[in-house]
Amino acid sequence: MVIVSLTMSAILVVFIVPLTILFFIYLSNILLLIYQRNSEVKADPLSEVWDSARKTIASFWDIYARIWHGYELHGVENLPEGPGILVYYHGAIPIDYLYFLSRLFLWKKRLCLSVADHFVFRLPGLKLLLEVTGVMPGTREECLIALKNGHLVSVSPGGVREALFSDESYQLMWGNRKGFAQVARDAKVPIIPMYTQNVREGYRTFKERRFFRQLYESTRLPFTPPYGGLPVKFRTYIGEPIPYDPNITTEELVEKVCKGNFLFSFQTKTAIQALISKHQTIPGSIWKALLERFDKRRK
Repeated sequence: MVIVSLTMSAILVVFIVPLTILFFIYLSNILLLIYQRNSEVKADPLSEVWDSARKTIASFWDIYARIWHGYELHGVENLPEGPGILVYYHGAIPIDYLYFLSRLFLWKKRLCLSVADHFVFRLPGLKLLLEVTGVMPGTREECLIALKNGHLVSVSPGGVREALFSDESYQLMWGNRKGFAQVARDAKVPIIPMYTQNVREGYRTFKERRFFRQLYESTRLPFTPPYGGLPVKFRTYIGEPIPYDPNITTEELVEKVCKGNFLFSFQTKTAIQALISKHQTIPGSIWKALLERFDKRRK
């Protein structure tokens, strides 16, 4: 009984924070439904009518970010006033991205639309939350319309595969994905890299992943459970933008993003890896990430 109790306690500890996050996400959707019903709101979910509800949700997540991860956001000045495409590294649980969205809205009252994997739209009971926060399947047409309307659009080329099968080495898993570069060229907008320090130390996936990888590749469903939730330090860094260049091809633009030619002199494979090289201990260390909560000198 003691062994069983200890085992159950260990399982509860490593999964309780991810499950709590899931609970808070559904709670956010319930609060939006209550707001919609009490205010009899029938407007477009992206309209300013929803801003007060968005501010309430963003304030909740920002408080959670400050308390649990001492969250910091750096480089907001690198975001264009107009449209642009944000490209970011995908953690096991992209809670850091939710923190970014919340703080951006609170600081700039600006909504960044998010391209999400198709499985997200299969999750029951989240339809209104996805609509109000601007989450979309991310077809080329939808992205171009969003950019034409002046929005920022974010995408993680690694997506769920990177979330599940990258690790504390922070390897990017983009494969041959370059649709974001084509959209950037068509819309004539800059690409901005983004990365959150210690995101893999906050939440991880299990090492033995061959079975789960085969399962994912055949079903495109994320069966690998994330675990963790330690209150490590999170800092999101927004890098310098790659401006639109009418003379550059899609392949060359992807190459630019993949060679980090605009961030210092790091000889890294990608621009985001340049951010990682500058701000991240490789391999990631949970202990160092925890101690950074008390390091007031580092910015």
